Amino acid sequence: MLNDRILVKVDAEGDRRSTGGILIPATAQMGRRLAWAEVRAKGPNVRAVEEGDHVLFNPEEVYEVEVRGDTFIILRERDIHALASERLEAGHTGLYL
Repeated sequence: MLNDRILVKVDAEGDRRSTGGILIPATAQMGRRLAWAEVRAKGPNVRAVEEGDHVLFNPEEVYEVEVRGDTFIILRERDIHALASERLEAGHTGLYL
């Protein structure tokens, strides 16, 4: 990856349940919804993200690429809305918005 680019693998999308227990099929049309993905690679100028972190981004503004039969997304670091990480010190939530 070059500069501030990040390669992510989108978390599996499928049926979801609402907090009330209602099953929402994967084909249901939703309004604008952000998505989580796992960071697989990063460029040398990426500062806040490490491989293995999960990032929140807008799936409507992405570039998809296929590598060895798997579909990945290329983002810029500025396109990330939140970061979830397990590598932080004890006592921190690991989620930054």
